This record gives sequence, C-alpha cells and structure tokens, in this order.
Amino acid sequence: AAGFSWQGLRAAFRHEAAFRQELFATLVIVPLAFWLGDTGLERAILLAVWLLVLITELLNSGIEAVVDRISDERHELAGRAKDIGSAAVLVALINAAAVWALVLWG
Repeated sequence: AAGFSWQGLRAAFRHEAAFRQELFATLVIVPLAFWLGDTGLERAILLAVWLLVLITELLNSGIEAVVDRISDERHELAGRAKDIGSAAVLVALINAAAVWALVLWG
C-alpha cells in the first residue's frame, strides 16, 4: 500500500501544477510554523491545517483524473464535479489562512 501511495504522490507532483505549487509553499510554511508557533499545540495546528490543504488537493486531483478518464466530452455533471473539488481546495486554503491568522494574531 505504501508503494501505491508514493506512486500517487509522484503522479500528483508530475501532473498537477497546483499540487506542485502547494508543495513548494510547504517548504516555507513548515519552517514558519515551527518558528512562529509558541507552543507544540500551536505548531501542530499550523501544520495540520496546511496538510489538510495538501490532502484536499490530492483528492481533487483524483476526482479530476477519474472524470477525465470517463469521458473527454463536456458534460454538466463532469464540470460540476471538478468545480466542487476545486471549491473544496479553496475552502481548505481559506481555513488554513483563518487558522494561521487566529493562532498568530489571536
């Protein structure tokens, strides 16, 4: 199972620009979380909300891949599925920003 997980991460990195961007942001966010968090709990929360963004992006990428595999045709439900997956990523990003703001300035 771990091998399939690594294959999935490599595929996401290779084929998904948004995942690469978020992964590169992780290189800044993880050190910032350790530097700016005052307690272990704060650091854990700052890291956890960012990991939620990565997880959501992976799920969204999976949804998009399945929709693209099923058909190349434009279909209302296919577009809706992709839009909803994208919205989930947006909500995760807003959540991360809100939690970071509350932890750092709250």
